[in-house]
Amino acid sequence: MRDKPFSRHGIRFRAGQRIAEAILDYVGQTPPSTEQRRQKPQARARALARKAARQAALTAGSLTLPPGPLGWLTLLPELRSLWKLQTQMVADIAGCYGKTAELEREQMLYCLFHHTDPQAVRDLVAQIGKRLVVQRASRPEVQSVALKIGMHISQRLIGKGISRWIPVFGALGAGAYAYYDTSQVAETAIELFTAVIEVPVEEAPAD
Repeated sequence: MRDKPFSRHGIRFRAGQRIAEAILDYVGQTPPSTEQRRQKPQARARALARKAARQAALTAGSLTLPPGPLGWLTLLPELRSLWKLQTQMVADIAGCYGKTAELEREQMLYCLFHHTDPQAVRDLVAQIGKRLVVQRASRPEVQSVALKIGMHISQRLIGKGISRWIPVFGALGAGAYAYYDTSQVAETAIELFTAVIEVPVEEAPAD
């Protein structure tokens, strides 16, 4: 009996690692966008957000439909599908604000996961007055942030996975959550790209 908690913890940790690896796959490179800078970017950004949220709900709902143990196999593909959609949405929102060049892995991590785990991404973007200052992060630091987020999501999925045993209700619930989650990502992106973004310039090492 005593081994069960440790076994459960080990499963969560391995799941967290796999999720972190999937996160790094999507934040390493910004997807290309055809969106051009708009004079009134917020209206276009919200239209993009609504479209992406509807697509996310449809994707998550359909992937949740398989009942029983088969449904567990859709968890990571579901996350990958949602992150692919959300990273494209963030890139498009950045495009209509004319800030594609400023969108790097720190901003992408912040947009995707600020609402999910604000503590994990708090050191990536700092608010100073009306300015948002993006902190450059080394690869190990980005990996550490991704692992924290992965562990947080893996804990949440333990409860979420139960919905795989209730096909119709699970599909509706997953679709609704995906809509909400994508909408929150969009709100963070709009807030970030509306603000004045500053990225500290790294000083060259002294000779």
